[in-house]
Amino acid sequence: MKRIKHHLKLLAQIPLAQTQKFCRCFCRGTQLSPNHNDSSDDFAVVSPRIQLRDGRHLAYVERGVPKDIAKYKIIIVHGFGSSKDMNFLAPQELIDELGIYILQYDRAGYGGSDPNPKRSLKSEALDIQELADKLFLGPQFYVIGVSMGSYATWSCLKYLPQRLAGLALIAPVINYRWPSFPKNLIREDYRRKVVHWSMWLANHWPRLLHWWVTQKWLPSTAVIEKNPAFFNKSDVEILKTIPGFPMFTKDSLREHVVFDTLRHDWRVAFGKWEFDPMKLSNPFPHDPSSFHIWHGFEDKVVPSELQRFVSEKLPWIHYHEVPDGGHLILYYGGLCEAILRALLLGQEHLAYKPKAPLFES
Repeated sequence: MKRIKHHLKLLAQIPLAQTQKFCRCFCRGTQLSPNHNDSSDDFAVVSPRIQLRDGRHLAYVERGVPKDIAKYKIIIVHGFGSSKDMNFLAPQELIDELGIYILQYDRAGYGGSDPNPKRSLKSEALDIQELADKLFLGPQFYVIGVSMGSYATWSCLKYLPQRLAGLALIAPVINYRWPSFPKNLIREDYRRKVVHWSMWLANHWPRLLHWWVTQKWLPSTAVIEKNPAFFNKSDVEILKTIPGFPMFTKDSLREHVVFDTLRHDWRVAFGKWEFDPMKLSNPFPHDPSSFHIWHGFEDKVVPSELQRFVSEKLPWIHYHEVPDGGHLILYYGGLCEAILRALLLGQEHLAYKPKAPLFES
C-alpha cells in the first residue's frame, strides 16, 4: 500500500496537461501515412504475410527495385502506434539510381501482424532476422529504425551484428534506465518522470491506465496539436498534413488488443534492458560509414543532449543533427535522401553536421 501511495503521489506531481501533450507527441513520431484519407481503403488491400517458427505471422510491404537485382536491401522498423504503411519519403529517382529495395513490416501486434505475448528485445531482432530469411534477402541487409522502432534496431546490433550491412536510427528514443547515463544528466528531465509512472501503471495497474487513456475529458487531438509546448515550428507544419491517427482514437484504445499491443511495446522499450547500448562494440570496424543517428536539435520528445551523449560514448557512430528539427524530422523535405546517401554511400551533408561539440561534461 505504501508503494502504491508513493507512485500516486509521484503521478500527482506531474501536470496532467503536460503528460498528455508528451504522450500524444510521442505517439505521432512515426505515424504519418498517406493511406488514411478513405477508411475503406485500409480494408481493400490485404498485405502479404510470412509465418514465423512460433506460428505467428508478420505482414509486410515491399517497394523499390526487385530484390533479386537490388544493390542495397533495407528493412525499415516503424515506431510506437505506427505501421508498415508509414511514409519514408525517399525520391523514386534515387531508389532507382542506387538500386534500393525497401521492406517495411508490421511489428508484432501492429497492423496485419499477430501479437507476441512474449515480446522482448531479443524477439524483435529475431523477427527481423526471420523475416529477412523468409524473403531471401541474403546474408546481410541494412536496418533503419524510426523513433521507438529504434529499440528493435539496437537489438539487431546486439543479437544480429553479423547480419547487418549498416544501420540508422532516426529520432530514436532513449531509455532512462540505461546505466551509462549520469544521474546529473537525466535527474531533472520531466520526461523521465512521465516514463517512470507510465511504466509503473503498465506493469502493476494496467486497468487504471486503460481507464485513464480512454476518458472523454482528455483533450482532443486537435486541441493538443495547437499547443507548441512539445512541437517546434517545423513539426507544427508537418502536423498540419496528418490525415489521422486511427490507432490512438478512444474507440481504438478501448479495444484490448490495441491497448495491450501499445502497453507491451512501451514496457519493452522503457523497461530494464539486458544490455547497455553504450557498452556495445563496433560491428563495422572496416566500414566507418555504417552506423548513423539522425536527430533534431529542437526535439522536445527526446532531448538532443541525451542523443549527443550516446554518440559521444560510441564514437564510431556518425551523428547528424537537424538544426531546426523536432521529433518529426523524417518528414522534412530532403532528409530521407540525405539519410540514404549517408548510410549507403558515406556522403556527408554539411547542413546536418553538428556545429558544436557533441557533449560537454
